[in-house]
Amino acid sequence: MKWKLLGQIADLKTPWIELVGERWRDDAGKTLEYWRVVAAHSVIVIPEHRGSYLLPLPQFRPGVDRATLDFPGGRLPEDAAPAEAALAILDRELGVPAGGVMELVPINDRPLLVNSSASNQMLHGFHARLDPALDPAALKPHRAFEATGVAADLLADLDCLQCRALLLEMRAGR
Repeated sequence: MKWKLLGQIADLKTPWIELVGERWRDDAGKTLEYWRVVAAHSVIVIPEHRGSYLLPLPQFRPGVDRATLDFPGGRLPEDAAPAEAALAILDRELGVPAGGVMELVPINDRPLLVNSSASNQMLHGFHARLDPALDPAALKPHRAFEATGVAADLLADLDCLQCRALLLEMRAGR
């Protein structure tokens, strides 16, 4: 038996997220309350330039009350294709001009689900190979991590589970 939605308990909408409370009947006939977040899908880009991964400097994250090191990323606008958003993210976070991206390849065949029990959000991941002629000094301040080997230094500094998952998945697919 498939789960059945019995009704909505609450719906709180903000410009960033929507919080929805619902009452469900599960496949055993038990009534459950579920709360979920409706959010725009995400795009994360792993930029590679001259044998290094480039990441913006750590930024403060209110959810964990500290700065974290993450790959360039952001929300997917409703009217944009994931690849378009990836190019805009590289420009916004690292200052990479559109012509500075030689190749942009999806890491997955389909987007990954982010916390599928409590969120509708999907994660689109891309690997961007940047033009070697691009001068790193012309980019916004960033950190570079060697892209060869197991990237242990980078994995030690990355706290973002989504960033780690995409990096490991990309490297496993080589």
